[in-house]
Amino acid sequence: MADPRTALVLFSGGQDSTVCLAWALSRFQRVETIGFDYGQRHRIELDCRLTVRDALCRAFPAWAARLGDDHVLDLALLGQLSDTALTEARAIEMQANGLPNTFVPGRNLLFLTFAATLAYRRGASVLVGGMCETDYSGYPDCRDNTLKALQVALSLGMDTPMTVETPLMWLNKAQTWALAQALGGAALVDLIVEHTHTCYLGDRSSRHAWGWGCGHCPACELRARGHADFLAGA
Repeated sequence: MADPRTALVLFSGGQDSTVCLAWALSRFQRVETIGFDYGQRHRIELDCRLTVRDALCRAFPAWAARLGDDHVLDLALLGQLSDTALTEARAIEMQANGLPNTFVPGRNLLFLTFAATLAYRRGASVLVGGMCETDYSGYPDCRDNTLKALQVALSLGMDTPMTVETPLMWLNKAQTWALAQALGGAALVDLIVEHTHTCYLGDRSSRHAWGWGCGHCPACELRARGHADFLAGA
């Protein structure tokens, strides 16, 4: 029996959020998706989102029956406030504080707050995000403690239970690929390889065994290494 609640998935069109979307579709009676246009350098992910949704519906008719509306919010102000390699054409490097300059301060906090606001209006009580504390770049807003605290704040602030689900929190990238296989078999793995976008530089000119991307940015390297480890352990 499916969970009767409605889930709202933070869906970027990347590998992690696509696995999260599949996870939600396998569990909840109704699922909607939300994306954010914040002036990201890899804005091509916004185009990939719709392609991935369509591909999922074609490949998994049972999930298609549960997949509801998609929403895209304009958060251009976040990009205007940020001074990062994800919102400007600059080299990706580590900063003096130990964080990579791809860290967009407040991004996940704002994403989840806006998602909760939309969820309240749409009758959804579950927010699903691909935040991960295992294979990540040290982003503080991806930590489990941060998201648990935010779940409490959102529930109190809206005076209604709001659950934040992070199915990838303790998985490395190889395990994320394995979860995709467990959820949808080779069809879902192939779909993720072909249609999702992870590359920080927005490069979709080069096709690799793990998907499209520049192959050398941190996001591509992590995805490639995880895919290789996944195949080695398969």
